Amino acid sequence: MDISAHVAFVTGGGSGLGAATARYLSKAGAIVAVVDRDKKAAEAVASDCGGLAVVADVTDRASVQSAFDTVCHDLGSAPRIVVNCAGIGNAARIVDRDGNLSLDLFERIIRVNLLGTYTVLSFAARAMAKLPTLNEDGERGVIINTASVAWQDGQIGQTAYAASKGGIASLTLPAARELARDGIRVATIAPGLFETAMTEGLRDDIRAALASNIPFPQRLGHPEEYARAVESIVCNPMINGTIIRLDGAVRLTPR
Repeated sequence: MDISAHVAFVTGGGSGLGAATARYLSKAGAIVAVVDRDKKAAEAVASDCGGLAVVADVTDRASVQSAFDTVCHDLGSAPRIVVNCAGIGNAARIVDRDGNLSLDLFERIIRVNLLGTYTVLSFAARAMAKLPTLNEDGERGVIINTASVAWQDGQIGQTAYAASKGGIASLTLPAARELARDGIRVATIAPGLFETAMTEGLRDDIRAALASNIPFPQRLGHPEEYARAVESIVCNPMINGTIIRLDGAVRLTPR
């Protein structure tokens, strides 16, 4: 599927991987809806890429439905490209040193990362299924979700985050199989250690230590490299139902 002239819907588009993806897809000719809870952030990125800023909370069904309605109305079509980048990465032990439990944090991370992704995927699939096919394969669109290498290599304190990303990875194949009837592909990118809001606040020595564990290239990933992976998935119809680790061969240690 070509990117040019198609509507793209990017959640978490106001920062990090989502912002880089929105800008990259725009340069490739897509008409981009920058979807984020932060109105100012969404507007700033949309201004950069000539897109549409849409305020939405992925944990709220009505908000997601409203976002799709707005995009269809204002951009003239349901999106054919949907990229789920919205997520949070808070860490906590199951039981901390004082005996406190992290149940509330676990529930919040699952709600944002896993349920939020599934909610957007669901509304996207319904909207895409109504679009005409694009080619002889019968393709209508592609949905790209974001997991993390933590779904396989989760560190201590990452039980909630790893579980949420593991859920995203696990739904990839069955979702792709189900939506194949409508010509909709589903794939997941599992980034390693990237330059995002989750890492930019760390001290330089901690960032250097993280980078030193990456075999090659020995640095944190650039958000644009995630965006290039999105481009590859969109343009290659055989990428479907799979999880792509984008990690420089890193394997996270327990701590």
